[in-house]
Amino acid sequence: MPDNTPPPDAAKPSDQRQRERMEKLLARSPVQNTGKVRCADGQTLAYEVRAAFVPVAKLGFDKEAGEPQAAVFTVAYRATGLEGAPRPVCFAFNGGPGSASIWLHLGALGPRRVPMPEDGSMPQAPYTLVDNPLTWLQFFDLVFIDPPHTGFSLTADEETRKAMLGVDGDADALVEVMRAWLAANGRFGVPLYLCGESYGTTRAAVIADKLHAYGLALEGVILVSCAMDIQALAFAPRNDLPYALFLPAFANAAQYHGRLKGAPAASSEAARAAAENFVTEDYLPALFAGARLAASTRRKVERRLAELTGLPLALVEEKNLRIDDQCFFFEALRDRGQIVGRLEARVTGPMPASRSREWEFDPGIEALNAPYTTAALAYFASLGVPVEERYEVLNMEVLRSWTWQRGDPKDLKARRFGFACTSTDLGRALRRNPHLRVFVASGRYDLGTPYSASDWSLAQLDIPAEVAARVTHQYYDAGHMFYTREADLHQFYRDLAAWLKRV
Repeated sequence: MPDNTPPPDAAKPSDQRQRERMEKLLARSPVQNTGKVRCADGQTLAYEVRAAFVPVAKLGFDKEAGEPQAAVFTVAYRATGLEGAPRPVCFAFNGGPGSASIWLHLGALGPRRVPMPEDGSMPQAPYTLVDNPLTWLQFFDLVFIDPPHTGFSLTADEETRKAMLGVDGDADALVEVMRAWLAANGRFGVPLYLCGESYGTTRAAVIADKLHAYGLALEGVILVSCAMDIQALAFAPRNDLPYALFLPAFANAAQYHGRLKGAPAASSEAARAAAENFVTEDYLPALFAGARLAASTRRKVERRLAELTGLPLALVEEKNLRIDDQCFFFEALRDRGQIVGRLEARVTGPMPASRSREWEFDPGIEALNAPYTTAALAYFASLGVPVEERYEVLNMEVLRSWTWQRGDPKDLKARRFGFACTSTDLGRALRRNPHLRVFVASGRYDLGTPYSASDWSLAQLDIPAEVAARVTHQYYDAGHMFYTREADLHQFYRDLAAWLKRV
C-alpha cells in the first residue's frame, strides 16, 4: 500500500486554512479616512484615521525567521495641520485576556465615543457615536491594538496561537506590533506612551520593560483598572490576600446600595475609611491567625465584617471570616432578588425566580457590551473597514486558553510557579528608565480589579522612594470602565492633562 503519511513539516489542513486567512488580512490595503473634532479647549482638531493589519514576524534564526506569524488589527489616529516637534505616540489596548480595544478607543481616548447613562445602566437602542471633545488626540497620536484572536486579529496556525495566548508570548507579539508600526510610519525617536486597561495593565507592565530592553524607552505608562498582581485578585485556597483587599470596595458598594448602618453609612468616604482601618488593624491579623484566633476576637471580627459588608452575621460566621466576590455578588442584595455587578457595582441585575447562586452574567458589563459592539461595527463600516467577518469583542476562548505561568516550562530555574505577577517588570522598568512615569486610574465601584487591591500592588513595586515619586494613583466614582460616567471622563481628562504637564 502507498505511504500517505505527510512529511513531518507538512502543515495541517486547518493550519493551512488559517494561514491563508491571515495572509488575506495582511494583503488588504489600509483603510484611510479623515475627520475633525471640536475639543474641550475650543480648538478644532483635524485628523487622519488609518485602519490596517500589522504583521507579527517570527523571531529567531531558523528558516521561518521574519515570516508573518499573525495579522494584528490596528486603528491609528494622526492629528494633522499642526506645527512643531514630532508628536508623541500612545499605544492603547484593553485586556480580558480576550478583549478587543474598543472600550478605551470608543469610551475615552478616541475622537468619537459611545455615550452611556450616568448610573452605568444599559441605554436603549439605537446605539450611536458622538464627538469626544476630551479625546487624547490633543496630547498624542493614538494607535489602538487588538491582540491576537481579538477583534479581527488572527495568528497563522495553532502552534503560534498557543505561543501568543499567554503572558509572555502576548507581550512579545505586541512589542513586535509596536516596533513594526513605528518603522512603517517613520515614527522612531518620538516620545512613546502606553495605555492599558485591566489585563491590559498586566501586559503593559511587561511591555514597558521589554521595550526598554529593545532600546525603545517610554515616557509614560497609563494603567486603567490595574491587574498586575493576580494573587491580589484571585480567590483561591490559602490565598487570603483578596479577602482583605476587596473589603474596602465591598463596603463602598454596600454603602451605595443602602446596606450599611451607623457611621459607615454616612458616605462612601466613611465606608471606605472604616473598612481600610478594619483591614489593617483587625482583619489581616485575624486571617493570619486562622484557627489560632481567640473565640472572643473572632466574634468581634465577625460582627464588624457583617457591618462593613451589609451581609447577615450568620452568613459571615458560616464563611469562616472569608467573603469572596461571588458571595458578595449574590448575597448583598438577595432580599431584593438582585445580583451586584462585578465590573460596575452600582449596576444590579435580577436573579432568577429560583434565586440561584449560579453566575450567568455580569450586569455591569452587559450594560456596555451591546452599545459598544454595535457602535464599533457601525463605525468601522463607516470608515470603509470590511465587517463581514466576526469581530471578537470578548473572545472567551482566548481567556480559557490563556497560559498564566511565566518562564520556560522546560527550565525549572526560569519557571515561575504560582500567580502571574508583572508588577516586578514595571518596577524594573521604572528603575532602568529615570524618565519613565506611571499614571494609575481606579474606579471605586470596580469589583473586578478593586482600587484597594491596586493600592496594595503599587505599594509592592519594590522601588526606592525617589522612584515611587514617579507613580501617580487617581480614583474615580464609577466602575471598571469609570470613564463611561461623564463626570469621571472629565476628571480623567483633567488628571491626565495635569500629569503630562509635570516633569
